Amino acid sequence: MSAGVRTVAVIGAGKIGELMLSGLLRSGWPVDRLLATARRPARAEELTARYGVRVVDNLAAVEQAEVLAVAVKPQDAAALLDEIGPKVPADKLVISLCAGLPSSFFSRRLPEGTPVVRVMTNTPALVDQAMTAISAGAYATGAHLALAEDMFKPLGATIRVPESQQDAVTALSGSGPAYFYLLVEAMTDAGILLGLPRQVAHDLIVQTAIGAAVMLRESGEHPVKLREAVTSPAGTTISAIRELENHGVRAALLAAVEAARDRAREIAAQAG
Repeated sequence: MSAGVRTVAVIGAGKIGELMLSGLLRSGWPVDRLLATARRPARAEELTARYGVRVVDNLAAVEQAEVLAVAVKPQDAAALLDEIGPKVPADKLVISLCAGLPSSFFSRRLPEGTPVVRVMTNTPALVDQAMTAISAGAYATGAHLALAEDMFKPLGATIRVPESQQDAVTALSGSGPAYFYLLVEAMTDAGILLGLPRQVAHDLIVQTAIGAAVMLRESGEHPVKLREAVTSPAGTTISAIRELENHGVRAALLAAVEAARDRAREIAAQAG
């Protein structure tokens, strides 16, 4: 399946849907091969003005597109599928960007045999540094997964995972940018406490975060080894790490990610 000949409709072009639209356009996807739907007329006008994409209603998107990327809020997915489900031909690929919803949620509401690929990406897609996890539903083939990868690779890195791991992916990388932003916020405040101007503290920690991330990716070293390389005997770093351990930062992170995973499961249960 060649990605370049597919017409893609982003159904529910909110924040995540817009990320997908803008990323596809940056990668060279033809604008005449993209459609979007939006609930509010003002939002439709905004998308057309910003990207040049044609905004249509949901049923027109189903009729005209070969790939339907569903990016509505999870709580709105059932009503959407009640509307479009009976109109979706079983040979169209449905890509779900709805956090927490399993592919079976869609399969129950779509014609028998409709391929569904479940995708979890994250907001660094805005700068082409997303982490996107892709899973096959019951009827999705390797060709469907390859097409989904073609669509999301321009946004950053992609990985295939069993769908049983998607709630963990949602908790770790889907929500993950927020954890790092919170850490940067706290460290910036620490710099201010120590007497640095806010902008100086911000610049120091942002570049430090970027450098640490690149070292993690490029060096291939375990994070423990990289941390040990900074941690001199009786030095400043080990004093700081002792305080982080005393305050249970590691345990708090474990509990936070687990809570996010549990909430993803609750969302699926509530959606039915």
